[in-house]
Amino acid sequence: MLLEATSIAASVNPSAVTPHKKTHNLTENQHAKRRMRTLARSRAPRSHFAATATIGTHSVSSGAPGHHHYYERFHTSSFASEIADGDVTAGEDPVVRQAAIDALGNMNGTVVAIEPTSGRILAMVNQRLALSSGAQPCSTIKLSVALAALSEGVIDEQTEVSLGGRSRMNLTEALAHSNNAYFEAVGRKLGFEKVQYYAHQFGLGELAGYHIPGEQLGTYPEEEISPKLGGVSKMCSFGEGISMTPLQLGALVTAISNGGTLYYLQHPTSPEAVASFQPRVKRHLDIEPVIPELSDGMAGAVAYGTARSVRLNFNEESILGKTGTCSHAGTRFGWFASYANTEVGRIVTVVFLQGGRPTFGPKAAEIAGRMYRNLYDHNFFVAGATGIAPSEAVQKASTVSTQQQ
Repeated sequence: MLLEATSIAASVNPSAVTPHKKTHNLTENQHAKRRMRTLARSRAPRSHFAATATIGTHSVSSGAPGHHHYYERFHTSSFASEIADGDVTAGEDPVVRQAAIDALGNMNGTVVAIEPTSGRILAMVNQRLALSSGAQPCSTIKLSVALAALSEGVIDEQTEVSLGGRSRMNLTEALAHSNNAYFEAVGRKLGFEKVQYYAHQFGLGELAGYHIPGEQLGTYPEEEISPKLGGVSKMCSFGEGISMTPLQLGALVTAISNGGTLYYLQHPTSPEAVASFQPRVKRHLDIEPVIPELSDGMAGAVAYGTARSVRLNFNEESILGKTGTCSHAGTRFGWFASYANTEVGRIVTVVFLQGGRPTFGPKAAEIAGRMYRNLYDHNFFVAGATGIAPSEAVQKASTVSTQQQ
């Protein structure tokens, strides 16, 4: 398998590729139906070098020039059964939950659906995994880094970053195609202190939920990771050294979708709790002016980039999102965080998968597309069609600002 960063660097300057030793970050397959190994082999003749990288205790080797073979051994299955057993569902929206269950099928993962105008969790399938200590965010970390860079004025939507040689790229294309080299350069320009500051502002490294039983905490390093692991550039390109939970990513995308309000996520556990539900604001993020510059890249990811597998199942509404694919210690992770950019039926969806070769970001995007299709077929995007409180009613509800947990 190829690293995302490696495949980009190899296409620009093959001799500049340096193998990464601990975490093997994979190319996000832009052809959702092709196997990752086929993609790696098809690209091999373009770069004439031999390299060996270590993934946990396993070796990834390239052979003679023009004949590269990449191997990765996985210990986690991409499939599971009865993953929703034990979920607390009495306060969830039944339409959303069933759509999520049907979309996820037998994949080893979780789906979290959130109402972006309130922070209410509408459905959380496989709650054990959703509330766990999280995993490497892979390329979904690019959302946090892009917001930080836009907020600091380091880049704007059209700023072109040199990728080596004559190759240059702007933010929209870098997000759409999940370009590691772009975000490595932006991360170095920002520096670790600013990257860390904004990551904490956006909710990484702290609980995303409000008194959700069993929720565990992801981690964000207090110091830049070792240069041997890639330093701040690898932290910003695929989340090296960071552990993020599906709830943390969901809260961030909720803030992006609603204009900058970072809610505490709440998971009602009974119809009574739903009836008395009140949003709780964690803090307001000063990101509204730069959201349009970010959202173009997220829209591009679905329209023609790494998340276009959404469109295998759903085209009726505008979906904006970001994929992520990487692996560590014998487990591959596939992320997709997205929101429906609609007036009615607004919803944020996070799909997180773990497993082996069948698991990667575009597969998570495909699952999200199936979920949106299920919701559409059940009139979710029609006013008054579900049991969810209308946006106007939620907005009129008094919000309760609370101190950080």
